[in-house]
Amino acid sequence: MGKIWRGRFEGYSLNSFKKDLVSGTIVGIVAIPLAMSFAIASGVKPEYGIYTAIIAGILISLFGGSKYQIGGPTGAFVPILLGVVLVYGYEDLLLAGLMAGIMLVLMGVLRLGVLIQYIPRPVTIGFTAGIAVIIFTGQIANFLGLQGLEQHERFIDNMREIASHLNTMNVYSIFIAILCLAIILITPKVLPKVPGPLMGIVISSVVAAIFFNGQVATIGSTYGAIPNTLPQLKLPEISLERLVSLLGPAFVIAMLGAIESLLSAVVADGMTNSKHNSNRELIGQGIANMVTPLFGGIPATGAIARTATNIKFGATSPMSGVIHGLFVLIILLLFAPLAVHIPLASLAPVLMVVAWNMSERKHFAHVLKLKSGDSLVLIITFLLTVFTSLTIAVFVGLLLAILLFVKRMSDMLIVSKVLPDHKNNGKVQSHVVSESRDCPQISIYTIEGPLFFGAAQTFEERILKSLHYKPQILVLRMGKVPFIDATGEAYLRNIVRNFKSQGGRLLVTGVQPSLKTLLNKSGLTNEIGEHNFFEHTGDAINCALGCVNRNSCIGCKHYAFRECEELSTTKIS
Repeated sequence: MGKIWRGRFEGYSLNSFKKDLVSGTIVGIVAIPLAMSFAIASGVKPEYGIYTAIIAGILISLFGGSKYQIGGPTGAFVPILLGVVLVYGYEDLLLAGLMAGIMLVLMGVLRLGVLIQYIPRPVTIGFTAGIAVIIFTGQIANFLGLQGLEQHERFIDNMREIASHLNTMNVYSIFIAILCLAIILITPKVLPKVPGPLMGIVISSVVAAIFFNGQVATIGSTYGAIPNTLPQLKLPEISLERLVSLLGPAFVIAMLGAIESLLSAVVADGMTNSKHNSNRELIGQGIANMVTPLFGGIPATGAIARTATNIKFGATSPMSGVIHGLFVLIILLLFAPLAVHIPLASLAPVLMVVAWNMSERKHFAHVLKLKSGDSLVLIITFLLTVFTSLTIAVFVGLLLAILLFVKRMSDMLIVSKVLPDHKNNGKVQSHVVSESRDCPQISIYTIEGPLFFGAAQTFEERILKSLHYKPQILVLRMGKVPFIDATGEAYLRNIVRNFKSQGGRLLVTGVQPSLKTLLNKSGLTNEIGEHNFFEHTGDAINCALGCVNRNSCIGCKHYAFRECEELSTTKIS
């Protein structure tokens, strides 16, 4: 670990610390309103979001694999955590977070970080956009100041709940929400270095306290006072029954945390021309999520927007993330009592803007315009995220993406009958083959593409169907076959045995070394015969012409090869 830290802080100087101090402080200011907002949206008290920003933020920076990563509560977790709280309760959410942390550490130790890159882009865009819709619609009630609502796990149920309580709209809450939203949108244009969400919350809270005191719901009136101390260390109650029941939610939290943190790290790499360590990042995320629940914090992951802000303001090392966590801690200790005056209507626009920014709308529209299988995967993943659950959405999205990939790969397989084109230096071409020019004794096929389970049957059917006239020699040109899986190997073996049972001889050309090694291991090389493998098609054709039945060539007018004219007129004595 010492070697790792030396590498991440190599060349660190006082000037570097000054830059980290500025960036860490600014990110800390941005993190405070977001942490409280995400906690409330997740169905827990706002202080739990603050605890998460402090503890997870520091640990992710210290132990993660990205120099610039800022960790904490994020919008991506909102629907998952809310669902866990509604079904299992807050105490079980802490245990699920702890279990997710253990899973993340194991993923890092087992070096599974690289696997995250195989999740197709349409799936990630689909569930991210779906999460954005859930977050946005989840804030409608606070934006409008609706009263007496009951939170549900399903999107449709929550929309019905909002519709049935529209008669409780609060004009004051709407005014405060619009004021906060306007400030959030205007601040970056007027004061680009000032965090818009913080300005919006502060100004709208002051306006609400002066002019609408007691007229709008606040953090204090809804959740009570926020303590200005960290909670005591407390181990969650653990039992086998609880562990088993929370395996599913914990796994979803771990997977989403892994995806979000590594996506954030990739964004940081692109902005800084650096390279993160994905497995170390998973370990750092795991450690943070194992420790944070012990202090009442909710699951955390890498926050893309805060990480980008950290970089934009000059961060040079993980120290900026540590400073961000310490700054939030100082604010908690000094100013926590003031948070009770923040209206819930002020927090709603903050999350709505977050949802809008994370919606991937441009990428969503781009994939839709393709009108391809990816578009279908995107739409289905999106709809399932909104109307069912993220777990089902990702599972179905991945399954559809895999089926789409298999279909595309199987379409890539080309099995074509070929003959030498005498007008083109004897190069074998498929267009040369016709009814009037097709050797009855020698069949040559070019196979292009992978022979795997999705295409192997097509390969076998195409070859066997074309062998109904029982040629004596079959030449398979396999120079463009990159790999064969177990299914492809089985079908190739079937062709070999079927053809040999007819008394034919099979020649293979151009096999790549890696493929030849596989054929050796499977025993197919022995079945075909080592002497029947050739590097070049011309050598195989020469061998084939030497093995044909000369008497059958007499009178043949196909002239498939240069030698055919002579063979067709030469009688064997």
